[in-house]
Amino acid sequence: MARIEIEMIEEFVFETELAIRIRDINYGNHLGHDVLVSLMHEARVRFLESFGFSEADIDGNGLLVSDLAVIYKSQSFYGDTLKFEIGAGEFNTYGCDLFYRVSNTKTETLVVLAKTGIVFFDHARKKVVKTPRAFSSHFSKSRCGLLV
Repeated sequence: MARIEIEMIEEFVFETELAIRIRDINYGNHLGHDVLVSLMHEARVRFLESFGFSEADIDGNGLLVSDLAVIYKSQSFYGDTLKFEIGAGEFNTYGCDLFYRVSNTKTETLVVLAKTGIVFFDHARKKVVKTPRAFSSHFSKSRCGLLV
């Protein structure tokens, strides 16, 4: 069976912690995959807020998630706190990839490697737009392969 591979960036520019709640646990008694995507969403919102943006307003435009890849490395359980590290890379004309490294704060065990592709979007015109310089300027060439 072919496995997904994600070529991770080397430097993450943001981190936040999220606690695993009882409602996050599935029938296997560990973190549900659907909840992980929601936790990644929360971490992404915090990441954007750290730069003064929201998902609906990045220099006047929003963003859309165009793809998602997740590689599970270990389980997570009720009571765990997860550290989400996020960085950006693989910039192109209309978007980039956001990379996530998720680890258990207590055991320092790697739990997940993931990425979401995002595109910048004018919701009023229903069109993709160029990557805002106000966003890309926060990331150096050496960190993320940014083409400026």
